[in-house]
Amino acid sequence: MAQEMGKRLGKRALLQQPVQAVTTQREAFTEFIGVYNAESTLWGEISYWIGARFGVRHCSLCDITHGLFTQRSDWQECTAALDVPFTTFHINDAPADVTRAANGNYPVVLGKNSAGIHIVLSADDLEQCDRSPERLLNKLQSL
Repeated sequence: MAQEMGKRLGKRALLQQPVQAVTTQREAFTEFIGVYNAESTLWGEISYWIGARFGVRHCSLCDITHGLFTQRSDWQECTAALDVPFTTFHINDAPADVTRAANGNYPVVLGKNSAGIHIVLSADDLEQCDRSPERLLNKLQSL
C-alpha cells in the first residue's frame, strides 16, 4: 500500500508522510485550560449549586471535575496522567487572553501552544463525556 501511495504521490510525499503521521496537535500544546460555565464568587457558587440541583443551571465541565462539594478524586487522577498542566477558571476569573479565545463559549476546554490559545473541546464535546473524567482525558489524548 505504501508503494502504491508512493507511485501516486511521488517519493517526496511518501517520505514526508510518516513525519506528518506522528506529529499531532496534542504534542504542540503546553497547557490545557478549562473554563466553567459558572462564576467563582460566593454568590456565583451558591446560585450555580442550587440551580444545578433544580435543573436550571448546567456546566458539563463542572460535572466532570467536581462532585457535590469538592473536586473529584478521579478527575485529579486524570489530570495527573496528562503530560501538560490542566488549569481551570470560572467565567469571571479567567485571564483576558483565555476569555478572548473562549469567545463566549462556556464551558470550554482550550489548548495553549506557541501559536496562541485555541478551543479544543466545545460544550457539546464536554457533554459527550457524560460526566466522565476518563472520557475527557481520552478526548484530550486523541487530539
